[in-house]
Amino acid sequence: MSQRLKDRLALITGASRGVGRAVAKAYAAEGAHVILVARTSGALEEIDDEIKAQGDKTGGGKATLVPMDLCDFAAIDDLGRQIFERWGRLDILVGNAAALGDLSPVGHIRPEVWQRTYDLNVTANYRLIRSLDPLLRQSDAGRAIFITSGAGRALPPYWALYASTKAALDAIAQIYARETEKTNVRVNLVNPGPTRTAMRAAAFPGEDPGELPPAEHVAETLIRLAQPDFRETGLWVAADARPAASASDGSVH
Repeated sequence: MSQRLKDRLALITGASRGVGRAVAKAYAAEGAHVILVARTSGALEEIDDEIKAQGDKTGGGKATLVPMDLCDFAAIDDLGRQIFERWGRLDILVGNAAALGDLSPVGHIRPEVWQRTYDLNVTANYRLIRSLDPLLRQSDAGRAIFITSGAGRALPPYWALYASTKAALDAIAQIYARETEKTNVRVNLVNPGPTRTAMRAAAFPGEDPGELPPAEHVAETLIRLAQPDFRETGLWVAADARPAASASDGSVH
């Protein structure tokens, strides 16, 4: 079977669990070399072992592990430098890492939680674009994919923090897409919809996770958007395996 991302170089943030972990394994199975970014070294080592075992069976891609806090913005700049020195390009960026923050009335959101959530969900993605855009432009088909949420459009009560960060991310990514229309870079957003992840469980503790699709259901959409022959840009793509979610559930993954 042909590997659709063979020899592509992909960086995935929040790669140690949930959607990021599923996409990392899927990309590696399709032949990509994946650069996996997450805060926890142990979790990164676990997925590295899974990718190695998977590669022994299928001849898939390999992983490079980067334990780092994406709120360390200088480290993001240094990551771009290291990728340039080692590979000279980046083919795929998946901006997945995010925090839920406080679910509460706007006036009750803790300032420190507000700042940390904006740092991770919004500013880190801007800093990734700032650091990695030159490398994506060096690719024959640079692809930037950001994980968003229906909450940024539905704007449910008590979701001001998370929803506003996703609305901001949507705006940044779609403007970036317009700015790169005449280049080889394509920029798109993917909303996983309700998905069986730790973030979803934190947002909806009374929900039966067995009724939700696993994170792997998003992988095929992320593979399709990452391929060199996918030419559309500025899209907001729903990758929900269930019927459309109601506005009240936030569509958080």
